[in-house]
Amino acid sequence: MMETINSSDQAIQLEDKYGAHNYHPLPVVLAKGEGVFLWDVEGKKYYDFLSAYSAVNQGHCHPRIKDALIEQAGTLTLTSRAFFNNVLGPFEKYITEYFGFEKVLPMNTGAEGVETAIKIARKWGYEKKGVAENEGVIVVAKNNFHGRTTTVISFSNDENARKNFGPYTPGFEKIAYDDIEALEKALENKNVVAFLVEPIQGEAGVYTPADDYIRKVSETCKKHNVLFIADEIQTGIARTGSLLAVCGNCTCEGHCEKQATYIKPDMLILGKAISGGFYPVSAVLADNHIMDVIKPGQHGSTFGGNPLGAQVAMTALEVVRDEKLAQNARKLGDIFRGRMQILVDKYSILKLVRGKGLLNAVVVNDSQDSSTAWDMCVALKDNGLLAKPTHGNIIRFAPPLVMTEDQLHECCDIIEKVVKEFER
Repeated sequence: MMETINSSDQAIQLEDKYGAHNYHPLPVVLAKGEGVFLWDVEGKKYYDFLSAYSAVNQGHCHPRIKDALIEQAGTLTLTSRAFFNNVLGPFEKYITEYFGFEKVLPMNTGAEGVETAIKIARKWGYEKKGVAENEGVIVVAKNNFHGRTTTVISFSNDENARKNFGPYTPGFEKIAYDDIEALEKALENKNVVAFLVEPIQGEAGVYTPADDYIRKVSETCKKHNVLFIADEIQTGIARTGSLLAVCGNCTCEGHCEKQATYIKPDMLILGKAISGGFYPVSAVLADNHIMDVIKPGQHGSTFGGNPLGAQVAMTALEVVRDEKLAQNARKLGDIFRGRMQILVDKYSILKLVRGKGLLNAVVVNDSQDSSTAWDMCVALKDNGLLAKPTHGNIIRFAPPLVMTEDQLHECCDIIEKVVKEFER
């Protein structure tokens, strides 16, 4: 029989005793979510400024997505891909038209999406580009985050994620991020099949490259007949003020208009907010000349493409379009960075603010191994706002995109109150 949780201490003790210690959570035990708010076991209310690492862009427990999940859950949840089902086809048509690609391969988690894209890129390299079998190279950026599977940590710089998990998967070359000269040099190797990159490096501290970086990446990849793979698991689905980060500084007022700033990748990896936080869904999108290298039996997943996830994802994407969440993120992001810049100019404890849309970070003026950012996040929690440090001295701020302007200003006031308390 399941144990009833009556206090935060009880829940934390249970996790500590029975769960693997693979996370270091902030000391808060959440029991309810709605929109931009979360409540803990004791009933205290918080603003959410993490959004489950940008998985709940549509807000917690969005009623439309919840209703879609309940209705589908009462009809059909899983068939495996041994059979067709009546939701997958409509989902595949919907998502490919929504993002402007010809084919999709559905999976579950973001890391699965990355692994899928790697397999497709290698196979394309051998069968279409003519690279000798087992000689394919995929170029990646330093300080990347694409997951924590064995293959992915093989090309990570995060020693905490890598140490004692070897031997590592070969076939990857790391270059500096936001460095076109380094990419040009790496692609001189005729065995390179793809460049896998985040348009904004989220886990690295919301590192935003030069405005023309993605355009030059695309041009360089085309020049060398190399696939440009955009990992938009965290940056996609309206988070950066555009439908996708590869849309650049667009001004779309409706659904993605593919303005001149838009750069289409050869492969697009999506996850997290594609299902609004209700169910794990990920997807790799590409056109036929790339995706058609995959044949029956060469890749798959029991749950990938299941009717429940497919229905949830379609509804979650409709919410993004209908509620103009990209436009709201664009507007509120400008306001947030403006408010934070005032704090950076005023308080020496803060070094800089950076970001795009509602994916932002504040760099704390302390060393990476200091506890200052963590202590500030604990203080923010005590004041009713939940955020989490990344890379030691950086605090990421990424609220649900359904936030209002008044709510954002209230949150900025909370942040200023805490910053003032930490000012030396």
